[in-house]
Amino acid sequence: MNQFTITKKIAKHGKQAIIVVPKLLEEQLKPGTIVELKIEIINQ
Repeated sequence: MNQFTITKKIAKHGKQAIIVVPKLLEEQLKPGTIVELKIEIINQ
């Protein structure tokens, strides 16, 4: 099991807020991969 801690600023795509995943994780996060995502809001 691999674990990563990433601090990101939420981006905007049209009317939706999105989280952009770093390119270095692209190979591990292929379509169909199941991940557990925890979100802690640090600053609004």
